[in-house]
Formats: sequence, C-alpha cells, structure tokens
Amino acid sequence: MEGANLEIREISAEATWNLRHTVMWPSKPIDYVKLPADKQGLHLGLFVQGKLTSIVSAFIVDHKAQFRKFATLEEEQGKGYGTQLLSYLFNELKSKDIDKIWCNARVDKARYYERFGLRKTNKYFARGDIEYVIMEKK
Repeated sequence: MEGANLEIREISAEATWNLRHTVMWPSKPIDYVKLPADKQGLHLGLFVQGKLTSIVSAFIVDHKAQFRKFATLEEEQGKGYGTQLLSYLFNELKSKDIDKIWCNARVDKARYYERFGLRKTNKYFARGDIEYVIMEKK
C-alpha cells in the first residue's frame, strides 16, 4: 500500500521492538516486548514519510491467526493509521487458509476491534493492572 507518503510492508520482528516498547510497555525492559514466537510471525509496519509509525504482528497456528503487539506512536494515534494497518493485515490473512482471527484486546479498546467484526468471548484475564478480553472473528 502506498500513497500520500504512506507505505505498509512486511518488516522483521526486530524492527517492531522499539515501537512496541515505546508505546506499550515503556516502564519495562525492552526484552519484555519480545515474543518467543517472533521468528515465526508475520510483522507489518506502516510508514509515514519513511518513519515507522504503526506495527502489528500475526501468528498463524492450526488455521487460526492471532494478531498481537498492535501499536501506533502516541503522537500519531487518532489519524487512522492503525485502522489502515489492521485492514491491510485482515486482507492479507484472507489469502491464507484461516478459520479464525483473534486477539487479546485491552477491555477499554474492545469497541475499536468490534468495527473489524471481532466479537468478545467470555474469556477475560489481567496482565499487571490491565484487563483483557479475548476477541475473535470466524
């Protein structure tokens, strides 16, 4: 995807780590945002005028795709970049043999994911002081 100095492309897991750390868990060591499955994931980056602005990682196991570590630079949030990136990811996943797309959504962000057709399950959990709900789309 290109246009208006915007590009979405596949990136390495390592290229996601700084943005994950800055946006999601800045008070933790950077190793906290690295995932054991990162080497097997599909990592996408949205670049605005060449600057990595938004990221998402997807992991496919047994015809199910989990997206994780979806983050946009704080100063760029609310401009539609994350929405464009997630839409791009979902379109990419359509070309694969996927039965279900799912995520661990922060409870306060669940309405955002509902716009993409994901629905809340009855599975909730907490990590630190943040509550999550598992959301899925079949």
